[in-house]
Amino acid sequence: MIYFVALLAQFLAVMIVITFHEFAHAYTAYKCGDPTAKFSGRMTLNPVKHFDPLGILMFAVAGFGWAKPVPINPYNFNDYKKGSFWTSSAGVLMNYAMAFVFYPVFILTFYYVLPVFSGKLIADFLYVFTNALFTCSLSFCVFNLLPFYPLDGFRIVDAVSKRRSKAYWFLKQYGYYILMGLILVHVLSSRVPLLGVIDLLGYILDFAIKVFGRPITMFWDWILRFIL
Repeated sequence: MIYFVALLAQFLAVMIVITFHEFAHAYTAYKCGDPTAKFSGRMTLNPVKHFDPLGILMFAVAGFGWAKPVPINPYNFNDYKKGSFWTSSAGVLMNYAMAFVFYPVFILTFYYVLPVFSGKLIADFLYVFTNALFTCSLSFCVFNLLPFYPLDGFRIVDAVSKRRSKAYWFLKQYGYYILMGLILVHVLSSRVPLLGVIDLLGYILDFAIKVFGRPITMFWDWILRFIL
C-alpha cells in the first residue's frame, strides 16, 4: 500500500511540474506574438492537454521525461530571435522558480505537517509529494537544458546561434534516439550495477539536486533557521 501511495504522489508531482513547464512555453509564445499554442488549447493549466503517456511514464520510472510539445510558429513572433529564445527558455525558468517555491514547502511540511499525521498513509503521501515537487522541478529543468533535439536546450542554442554545423544537424536528426538510449541506460543501471559507470543521466540528476539546487537550499535553509 505504501508503494502505491508513493507512486501516486510521484505521479501527481510530475504532472504539476510538466503542466507548468508547458504552460510557460505557451504563455511566453503568446506574449511574444504567437497565438498558435493558445488557439491549440495549450495555454492552460489543465494537465490533460499536455499529457504524453510515454513521457510521463519515463519521468515516473526514470526521473526524466517529457510532455506533448507545445505548437509554436516562430514566424509570428514580434522579434524572431528574442521570441524564440524566451519561449525556449520559459519552461526551464519556470521549473527552477517552482523548485525555489517548493523547497520551503517540503521543509515546512516535514517539520510541521508530517508529525500531525505520523504513522498514517497521508504522511507518506505528503512526504513523497512535497519532496518530488522540488526534486522533479530541478531534474526536469536540468534535463531540458541538454542540447539534444527536441529538448529546450537545443532550441535555446538554435535561437541564439546562426551557425548550422554538422554537429547541429546530427543532434537535430538523432537527438531523440540519443535521449532514448540515455534513459534506457539510466533505467537499467538500477538492475545492472556495471551500467552505473556510463549512466550519464544519473550524473545529471545528481548535478541537478546537489549542485544546481544548492543556491535554493542554501537560501531557504538560512531563512528557515529563524522559523524552525
